[in-house]
Amino acid sequence: MPKGYSGIFIIKFLMKHFDFVVDRQKGSHVVLKGFRYGKIETAVVPLHKELSHGTLRSILDMAKLEYSEFRKMME
Repeated sequence: MPKGYSGIFIIKFLMKHFDFVVDRQKGSHVVLKGFRYGKIETAVVPLHKELSHGTLRSILDMAKLEYSEFRKMME
């Protein structure tokens, strides 16, 4: 998994491709909400310059996205 995705990039990606919206922000964490599989999902994204692999996977899990979906949209 390549490094280099920033928190801002992930927020914009979720908003553009999966219709998530910014719900609120507290400090350096942004809370996004989106409708997936008949349920409202919440994802918390830190505004870091570069997210670690584990943090990115955690965000995708919260958003109910598979890493393969994410990679497919990146190509």
